[in-house]
Amino acid sequence: MRIYGFMGSALSVCTAMALGACGSSSSNDAATSSGKQGGTATVLMGTAPDFLDPAEGYTTQSAEATWISYLGLLTYRHASGAAGGELIPALAKSLPTVSADGKTYTFQLRPGLVYSNGQPVKASDFKFAVKRSLALNWGGKSFFTGNIVGAGDFDKKKAKDISGITTDDASGKITVNLVAPYGGFPNVVAFPAAGLVPPSTPMTNQSNTPPPGVGAYQITAVTPNRTFTLVRNPKFAALNIPDIPKGNLDKIVVNIQSNTTTEAEQVLQNQADAFDAGDTVPPGLLSQIRAQAKDRFAELTAPSTYYFFLNTAIPPFNNLKARQAVNYAIDKRALQRLSSGALKPSCYFLPEGLVGHPTAPCPYGDPNSAPDLAKAKQLVAQSGTAGAQITVWGQQRSPRKEYVEYYTSVLNQIGYKATPKIVADSTYFPTIGNQKTNAQTGFGDWVEDFPNPSDFYLLLDAKSIQSTNNQNFSNVNDPRIQRELPKLNAIPATKLSSSAAQWQALDQYVANQAYEVVYGQETFPKFFSNRLDFGSAVFHPTYLDDFSSWKLK
Repeated sequence: MRIYGFMGSALSVCTAMALGACGSSSSNDAATSSGKQGGTATVLMGTAPDFLDPAEGYTTQSAEATWISYLGLLTYRHASGAAGGELIPALAKSLPTVSADGKTYTFQLRPGLVYSNGQPVKASDFKFAVKRSLALNWGGKSFFTGNIVGAGDFDKKKAKDISGITTDDASGKITVNLVAPYGGFPNVVAFPAAGLVPPSTPMTNQSNTPPPGVGAYQITAVTPNRTFTLVRNPKFAALNIPDIPKGNLDKIVVNIQSNTTTEAEQVLQNQADAFDAGDTVPPGLLSQIRAQAKDRFAELTAPSTYYFFLNTAIPPFNNLKARQAVNYAIDKRALQRLSSGALKPSCYFLPEGLVGHPTAPCPYGDPNSAPDLAKAKQLVAQSGTAGAQITVWGQQRSPRKEYVEYYTSVLNQIGYKATPKIVADSTYFPTIGNQKTNAQTGFGDWVEDFPNPSDFYLLLDAKSIQSTNNQNFSNVNDPRIQRELPKLNAIPATKLSSSAAQWQALDQYVANQAYEVVYGQETFPKFFSNRLDFGSAVFHPTYLDDFSSWKLK
């Protein structure tokens, strides 16, 4: 999932299907916590969600709101740390039954479910939700089209229905047939994009007036790029869905504040209640916050990858030596300084804490050491791309703007004529994800959707390349990747560790091909006002701030 996006190999397996990370629940498990009910909290968010329609949203800022408003058949446990990676039943009565060949999943819908508008939920609404996400060109749609029988034909308008999904509204039975076994498919079902919505929902972007859903909250009062509000869903509590919190606050107001210094100052001074975990605390305020708010501020880790994409489909980065040159030239320590120390320098696409993270030395030098500018200049000369005009795409927010400005200066140092192109945060990823933009290079990041390396490799899979909402910004289409992914993706979660060596070898190969310039893994801030109960608030490994766990002191 993109933060404009955890927990991997070290996690134990404790569910029958071992669908995700798990463990004993911490005191932060919102499903069992009790405390003060009611009230309003104000969140400041540095970047507006890409979409508030669950069928299109694919950023953490979107998912923070949609995962508690649009439950699907499965969801994740509302807990901090490893326990938050465990998949649990949501609108389904239990985890799915899986056929012996791993290609057929059967779910049973809970009886008596209703949407926030009181409309009954039907089994066929699941198929509608998938079809709608495809029709709206959700950025992760290849998880559907590449796995569900008939989803590809529906997406290409070769079929009017998805043959691989059958439903029975009378019994609540839902059956999904896959093209081939895919160990991460239950995690795909847990995406907000697979969250159920009424079949009367228009097949158009409804971000300004989000549709009804099933969840503790519903999204209202949207002013694009300025504010939106989460209010309690009055129909949810009576559903009594186990292990899913009903929420404590009556209302959560989210205001977009693109100046992260102002954002941090207001939370420090208790003028707002939360600094969004997807933002970076400005360097000038970090020591003050650590000193003055140590009881309501924490720096937490989660597997993530920060990188500059290199578009392999167009010059100059369709040239291997040009891509390698950039990897040799970047000083990852400089980027770490720009991040206020929040970045841990790295070089591999699969981050630490995830099965498949390589342990071999980085191919372009120690990420904690000085770059090799001489080698970079030599490779640029050998590539024949010296003097090429390059537009470097980036966001307005700090420190991402500074990352891009630094990167641009490096490109100019090694022989290119580079210029930064800084665009509004809210439109950045849709812009570079549109193939008509022909973005050559720029900022990219990823925080895991689920604890499986296949999630990160969505960004390197040729099957995920699409005309709009593209996530494979480098347009990588590598025969070895395409040959190995079907085999690796088929491995079930129960046996994921057995594939570690294969994933490591593939990720080392990708690093040598220099498809991206990976430079770090980030820590995330949990930073509240003194009005919120800091200790009981869940910091979720996938969705970061779990609004449904928040409560006033």
